[in-house]
Amino acid sequence: MRILTAQFCAVLFNDIDAKKYLLFSEENAMNEMIKVNCENVDCPTVSGRELHKALEVQSNYTTWMKRMCEYGFIDGKDFTTCFPNLESKNQHGGQNKIDHQITIPMAKEICMLQRTDKGKFWRQYFIAVEEKWNSPEAIMARALQLSNAKIQKLE
Repeated sequence: MRILTAQFCAVLFNDIDAKKYLLFSEENAMNEMIKVNCENVDCPTVSGRELHKALEVQSNYTTWMKRMCEYGFIDGKDFTTCFPNLESKNQHGGQNKIDHQITIPMAKEICMLQRTDKGKFWRQYFIAVEEKWNSPEAIMARALQLSNAKIQKLE
């Protein structure tokens, strides 16, 4: 799984001040950005649990996600359900938590629905991610990666 980290975002978003997308708070010296999963070449996604945490929603994750899905989001189109504990190599038992990989458009809409300063902050972050993802340079870089992968398979 390819994840955008703060350092990678600083390189990818070289014309955007990456630090402005990092959260600073008194409780935590620094919270990281919400990680963007670029595994799907067509559409980047984010973890629903990470978004829930970043938005500082008071209700538990599963209740919140069910409530968000009532706005018409479709499983398989706007998000996919995943079980990170089952995918982990370090399985030590315990309860399996459900997570969701949420598309950037869905994440933006959820942020808008929250009607909070955090929601506005993260929506602006996702808009910047989407703009960079759709830039001609990023599109060409992804096309080059795909063609290189196909060439390697042929060899």
